Amino acid sequence: MVVTEKDKLFYQNISLQKLLYRLQLLLRELYPEAARPRTGIIDISFHRDDIGRNPIPKEFTPTLIPIDVTGATVILVDDVLQSGRTIKAALDELFDHGRPAKVELAVLVDRGGRTLPVAADYIGLTLQAGPDEKVTVVLHSTDPSHDAITVAAAPRKS
Repeated sequence: MVVTEKDKLFYQNISLQKLLYRLQLLLRELYPEAARPRTGIIDISFHRDDIGRNPIPKEFTPTLIPIDVTGATVILVDDVLQSGRTIKAALDELFDHGRPAKVELAVLVDRGGRTLPVAADYIGLTLQAGPDEKVTVVLHSTDPSHDAITVAAAPRKS
């Protein structure tokens, strides 16, 4: 997932604290501290395009980017890629903090169903889920044997 010059690593925050924790553990194993990629959190609350239908949450995690992204290579990491709207919002927030030289996208699951021209550079699992299905990724902080990806019928809107 991380290649040579890619020394700035971020993920988009949708309650992915466990993903960040596990990512940090992996980076500790792969890199000595001086060469370890930095991680941060991008909150998309103020860049979503559905704010009229879904209000900004009362509680959110503020964006925390520990380095200057201008000129950096940034890898956004997300759990599930569907429409591409979350990634667009993450890019908007990222560019509010500077102008990266390059942005790449890593996702655990690409479920299809794009409505924006977004493609992941790194994909853990590709599957075709229908518009009436919800894909959920569950990550346990320290025990990967309990991780799960589920596909289920999406709850009906009343």
